[in-house]
Amino acid sequence: MLITGIKSKPVYEPLRADVGGRYHLMLASGPGGEALLRVLGEIRDTAPQALRNTRALLVSEADAADPSNSPAGSTRVAGSNVAARIEELGVTDVRSFPHVAALLTTFRNVLDESLMGTRLYVAGPESFIGLAMKLALEYDMNKDEIRAEELGSRARRVCCVHCRTTTEEVKTNIVNCAGCRRWLLVRDHYSRRHAAYMGVMVDAEAPGELPPIKEVYP
Repeated sequence: MLITGIKSKPVYEPLRADVGGRYHLMLASGPGGEALLRVLGEIRDTAPQALRNTRALLVSEADAADPSNSPAGSTRVAGSNVAARIEELGVTDVRSFPHVAALLTTFRNVLDESLMGTRLYVAGPESFIGLAMKLALEYDMNKDEIRAEELGSRARRVCCVHCRTTTEEVKTNIVNCAGCRRWLLVRDHYSRRHAAYMGVMVDAEAPGELPPIKEVYP
């Protein structure tokens, strides 16, 4: 069946500042940078001293959309415009990255050093949010300490239930698995453990017979 009846897509509320936190760790990919600027404006207006304990990790919109724009060894600073605007608000620890994978590697290292009272803010496409939250939960951050706002592409990460390979940037209802090459139905069931939606073989009963493939996650 194409309609699974299982809908576990996370729902994210707009980011709001939590000035009760002692430390503020902010991550953004693509258009998520604007959301961080909005939250930082709230912090500046209500608890400006907290900006000294704030750290921002960023990937620019261009790089988030096309990581190949920043090959290894590139000296281009990703997210430089947003980074500069964040620094103008009084945040001194602002780091820019050429792609999401590099940001997540640093994020893991930062989590190793994080102290009690840290609040995490994540903004950007759902796939980026899922990967960041997966790491945060692995480091035992409480869900009450994590805030996220979805912005940008709705493309999904899809985990094949047959071979466990994850296919990235899926925009269609049917996708060819990057691992086993089965044709998968992109279900609405979301796994926080995999930070991905589940994909199940769509033509198991009638091999080669596929429903129309449509772009549904632009």
